[in-house]
Amino acid sequence: MATTYKSLGTNDIVSARTLLHEAIPITGSIVSGTYTDENIKNYAHGMFQSVYDYPYLSSSANHIFDITVGYASTSAYSGSSNSQNAKKINIYNQMAQILMGHDHTGSIRRFTDAGPDSGSVMDSCIFMPLSRLLSKDEIKKGSFTLELSLAASYTAIDVRRATLKDTNAQNDYRINSPAGDYGILYITASTPDPNSPLDDIVTTSTSTKAGLLFYQAGIAVLTGACFMSASLAANGFLQQLVNFKSPSSETAAAVLTGSVITASADNIRHRIYDLSFNNTTELNSTIYFCRANAGDFNYSSNPTYLSSSKLVVKNESTDEPVSYITTVGLYSADNELLATAKLSEPLKKTPSTEFTIRTRLDY
Repeated sequence: MATTYKSLGTNDIVSARTLLHEAIPITGSIVSGTYTDENIKNYAHGMFQSVYDYPYLSSSANHIFDITVGYASTSAYSGSSNSQNAKKINIYNQMAQILMGHDHTGSIRRFTDAGPDSGSVMDSCIFMPLSRLLSKDEIKKGSFTLELSLAASYTAIDVRRATLKDTNAQNDYRINSPAGDYGILYITASTPDPNSPLDDIVTTSTSTKAGLLFYQAGIAVLTGACFMSASLAANGFLQQLVNFKSPSSETAAAVLTGSVITASADNIRHRIYDLSFNNTTELNSTIYFCRANAGDFNYSSNPTYLSSSKLVVKNESTDEPVSYITTVGLYSADNELLATAKLSEPLKKTPSTEFTIRTRLDY
């Protein structure tokens, strides 16, 4: 093999970015039902619950997301007698510090339904950090859908459901979070039934804000009001009471304050009817345009190219010289080989032909 060098100019090198998307569907049967909770892992610290796509003790299991809950120390839900009260407050503060940041006084900002320093305060929150295995570099804006059951009991089969979406987030998202871009989750009735006394949601308008979705962090933050009635919470979305816990008749507020975090996670998880989104993998590339002009690379320095001082590819002295391009090598300034690209077949090069070989280096 013989090598011929040619320097690349600034016009021969271009940088590019490609976003690859993959659809991720997670059905409620996987989250609660198919594996009779053998794919659910609870920890001794009791601060969150992990969900797997297969029994978690199996080597084939993949972690898909976590569930935890928390409320602000200044909320009506905080109280020293509440179950795991300090941990729930710490979880809220930890998430708020990471996702909302601090104000000018150094205090941690509370969650609001429109991001830092705007919207209504979300004092009680449900946190769903998605696995990096699924969300990859970030969640694609405008692709997130979470459908929740609003049946009187989570063991009941009911058509009444609520859907949370980051509607139009690809055109309307915020950047004033220390965790990156985020969008607003809007709640609507999936199947409003005029004959149902619940009638699902107070309003079917897409302007009802119910949480935030942080795209690079891969974390969904839902307000506890998703499961609360307007009669029990000033910002409750439901027309009537929903028994949040099964089989008992505890409300969402009662579960958030009276149950341990993993028990709250159990009740939230059984309410998940469907979860889907598109992830994003960012592929950065440098493209090198390797140009073989008419007068370039027509000869080879390979010893087999000559025989008795004659070009073996010529039959007559007037014939054009011929060479074949088989490989492109990218070299450093001191001629150290950095990368090679093989052509699918040799390219015949003569003084009457020109080639531009596009070589892409992905990273």
